[in-house]
Amino acid sequence: QVQLVESGGGLVQAGGSLRLSCAVSGTIFSINTMGWYRQAPGKQRELVATITSGGSTNYADSVKGRFTISRDKNTVYLQMNSLKSEDTAVYYCAADRIPRRYWGQGTQVTVSS
Repeated sequence: QVQLVESGGGLVQAGGSLRLSCAVSGTIFSINTMGWYRQAPGKQRELVATITSGGSTNYADSVKGRFTISRDKNTVYLQMNSLKSEDTAVYYCAADRIPRRYWGQGTQVTVSS
């Protein structure tokens, strides 16, 4: 099993910054891709950013140039700058350990305009 615990969400004004963290524990060997997803009210969950064990990153077009994903041994981060009201959502951390994707419980990010 893999456990993921997110932290760092909160309320921020438009143009501000937040840093999300995701602590990974459990059977973490063979975890390849980790990522952040988000779900706004009434919308489907969508990809925000992913990072592989080799450090390759991928971003949604809507966050390119504003968000940065990074990882160290057991933690994945999402640095969010120049936040917009449309970034408001519950942000979920995910870890892929074939054949499963594990999810955290989510952390709320609210951007006020």
